[in-house]
Amino acid sequence: MRVCIAILSVFLAVSAQVPQGKVQRLVFRDGSYELVLQYEIKGDRVRYFSYDRRDWEEIPYSDVDWEATHKTAVEADAIGRDRAGDAARARASEDARSPAVSPGLRLPSSGGVFLYDVFQDKPELVPLTQNGADVSKNVKGNIVRAVINPIASSRQTIELKGAHAAIQSHMTAPSIFVAIDTTSDPPAPYTVDTAKDHLRIARCEEKKGNRVVGAIRIAVYGKVKQEAMYIETRVEPVSGPWVKVTPSVPLEPGEYAMVEVLGKEGMNEFVWDFGVNPGAPENAGSVEPMPDRGKPVLVPKPKKP
Repeated sequence: MRVCIAILSVFLAVSAQVPQGKVQRLVFRDGSYELVLQYEIKGDRVRYFSYDRRDWEEIPYSDVDWEATHKTAVEADAIGRDRAGDAARARASEDARSPAVSPGLRLPSSGGVFLYDVFQDKPELVPLTQNGADVSKNVKGNIVRAVINPIASSRQTIELKGAHAAIQSHMTAPSIFVAIDTTSDPPAPYTVDTAKDHLRIARCEEKKGNRVVGAIRIAVYGKVKQEAMYIETRVEPVSGPWVKVTPSVPLEPGEYAMVEVLGKEGMNEFVWDFGVNPGAPENAGSVEPMPDRGKPVLVPKPKKP
């Protein structure tokens, strides 16, 4: 034990003598150079600390090519600044694609759709997945381009299986964060700036144990009218590809869905459904903040048995 302490003491003493600073080149007149941590001129001698040998050495002042040494230092500084700038830009780009929604809780740079919730005073992100709506009469394809009845108007409802969504918000004014992917093939039909014209929150109605998101009415002359209980909603850019969708007023307990409205093509039959129930149990797959570990990777918590 005493031997270990003695070795550690010697190591600390030697380490304390090593000068601090960046590695630089001391260029000699013969074209060679020495990597040094520090150098000083004393009369006709140059004293330097060798990076490789970890010790102080001396050479004649006249052996150093001072013009080349200074030029190398300037070039190294410029490269360092460029690299620092590149690193700063990369960090800024990563921060934009992975913005913080609360301390220690960031959205993933990989994108997705997440419900921001607070359960027992703990902020959480809950992944939302699209739920395929059933169109009554089992009409396949885009609901707005369904077969048009040439004789009378046709009304078709968009229904979700079950009385309740798998994800329940414990907040009455939850935020939904959506990454708009404009680089996919095909790309999203709207951008971060125009998402406000396409993303909405609708309240679902109960019907025979299922949830009705909305309805489509197609007249005999082809005009399409959408019917849904839309909630006044704010859609705001966050950073990078992310937008935040928030109801303008608190939501009453019940079942809801975030829907895409795609202009003449109508409402996307695949929606992101959720409910509002302050007394619901914690959502499976929720992600909590990790404040002491930098940007957390979104790894869902294990499901409770």
